[in-house]
Amino acid sequence: MAAALILIPATSTAPAVPFWIAGLTLVAAGEALRLWSVHHIGAISRTRSDRLGPLIAAGPFALVRNPLYIGNIALWAGFAVTAQLLWLTPAIVLLLALEYHAIVRWEEELLAARLGDAYRDYARRVRRWLPGFPSAAATPATSSPDSATFSWRETLFSERGTLITIVAGIALLLLKRRM
Repeated sequence: MAAALILIPATSTAPAVPFWIAGLTLVAAGEALRLWSVHHIGAISRTRSDRLGPLIAAGPFALVRNPLYIGNIALWAGFAVTAQLLWLTPAIVLLLALEYHAIVRWEEELLAARLGDAYRDYARRVRRWLPGFPSAAATPATSSPDSATFSWRETLFSERGTLITIVAGIALLLLKRRM
């Protein structure tokens, strides 16, 4: 996907500034959601193993079960808009939605097997993909034994790879624009 964004010429002849504003706003929103999510879940979000931490049902995880994946989709869609490849945006969203849906199914089976009723209750209360706003009565007071968030320093350290990639992506799109 990154290669397509850099190598495919912009298909719009309209001025680039509105695309850059809209696209970078989407990128920023996606990364803001990721930062908020990592602030609650911590570095465990970076693993691709069956290692689990406690059930997190606070912050963005109280609104939607997969805020990190939603943030990723927004990031990629934002880069497609910034690159003035509007036709590619739905393809990126669809491709990532299919990929993340498969990953989420595996993760949900693992969480249900390991965390049991606590996860099943959470899954009944909180939607998988579309954010909802739970009532105070439906929201548990705590999501883990101490409901702790991670420091912003730890959050930024955990997200450093994504942040570096965003800066590199913007730099490459600026370079593409000058060519």
